[in-house]
Amino acid sequence: MPIAQTNTRVALGLELLRTMVRIRSFEEAARAVHAKGEIPGVLHLSIGQEAVPAGVCAGLRRTDTIASTHRGHGHSIAKGADTAAMMAELYGRVGGTCRGKGGSMHIADFSIGMLGANGVVGGGIGIAVGAAQAAILLGDGRISACFFGDGAVNRGPFLEGLNWARIYDLPVLFVCEDNGFAAFTRPTETTGGPGAAERARSLGIPTFEVDGNDAFAVHEAASEAIARCRRGEGPAFLYAPTYRIDGHTIADRTPYRSEEEVRQRRANDPIAALNTALADRGVEAAAMAQLFTDADAEMARAIAFARTSPVPEPADALSDVQDAGAPA
Repeated sequence: MPIAQTNTRVALGLELLRTMVRIRSFEEAARAVHAKGEIPGVLHLSIGQEAVPAGVCAGLRRTDTIASTHRGHGHSIAKGADTAAMMAELYGRVGGTCRGKGGSMHIADFSIGMLGANGVVGGGIGIAVGAAQAAILLGDGRISACFFGDGAVNRGPFLEGLNWARIYDLPVLFVCEDNGFAAFTRPTETTGGPGAAERARSLGIPTFEVDGNDAFAVHEAASEAIARCRRGEGPAFLYAPTYRIDGHTIADRTPYRSEEEVRQRRANDPIAALNTALADRGVEAAAMAQLFTDADAEMARAIAFARTSPVPEPADALSDVQDAGAPA
């Protein structure tokens, strides 16, 4: 490979690694303060899945839009959300991305095209398709990307959303993060037929299958799919098997899988794999270690900001609710 191409790939790899490390550091920090009782409610962590959002969002523009899932921290960070505002949102504070009213499952930041995490399984599909339809009507050149898990393919929005996008050739990239479990159940026990990718193909949607733990591979496949969408060639589908290291929620002790299974899957950690790939290309260990140090320092600042951000006033409870006018 020519030196220029090698340098470009190394630069891309370091940027992907930086994003993945920041996602991991954010979630580990959130888990630690949740254990102290500082964050209310539950968290859905994406530890082990970082290569998918990093690889996909690296190919998107700031003006492009994404829709996420209840496990949306990684998507938000990869799209460019401020981690201090995200942490404040988890704390339920005014400094949060939704002024503390959304929490972990409903982080949104329209300024970077993040249309929202979603507590409804598959709920983001219709939002992303709607955003793509709007982009066509406005002619603004944006595309949308929609992240969802393997469990979403058995819900109505999956068929409805993909079919609508195909019929109208909308610029939307559907990203299925198959993390091995639909909550507490393996997809092989709940999904008939050959799975998500074949369902997309059956609707005539170009489909890319890739190792969801290989950040380079995710980025390359996503970039090709994104280019198709941007050229006006209609929707594309990216199927990215990965693995959810933690439980469904932070309280889930995963009695449905063995410790040996988790240990084996940890051996395929996407961050460690990218570290190795970059080391093989001559990147110094100190340079990569600095990314971890910087990320931990960033999350410490995020927690400090969240702790000092005020709690929303009761009088502001309805300030962001749409007013449809007096009833007829």
